Amino acid sequence: MNSIQTRIIYADTDQMGVVYYANYLVFFEKGRAELFRQIGLDYKAVEQKGFFFPVIHCECDYLAPARYDDIINIETKLTEITAASIVCSYEIKCGGNLLVKGNSRHPFVSKETLKPTRFPKDIKEILEKNLEK
Repeated sequence: MNSIQTRIIYADTDQMGVVYYANYLVFFEKGRAELFRQIGLDYKAVEQKGFFFPVIHCECDYLAPARYDDIINIETKLTEITAASIVCSYEIKCGGNLLVKGNSRHPFVSKETLKPTRFPKDIKEILEKNLEK
């Protein structure tokens, strides 16, 4: 699991003074990018080799709002691996309170064909070593 902190800025909030719902997907992406760095999966290098991890499914349960100037923790873990896709799960907390939970599915896609493809051995090994259930 990877955990990062970020402070809610005014641009993250809506007219009601709470974090705009779609911004949680941005927080998910921040968490996922840091998880990849932590486990040694260099996403830039993956793209340079001609592959992508697009989002094909995402779900999010909003349990409580975050507000301007709150410091939130974004916890991310890799929870599922298939032959050609992964699922990441997220929990966003503030002061120990769970605000949002969700997950996203990402196929491993070839830049040439734009179709899912099996993981190369080196990437699959990194992913399997860091799988959490």
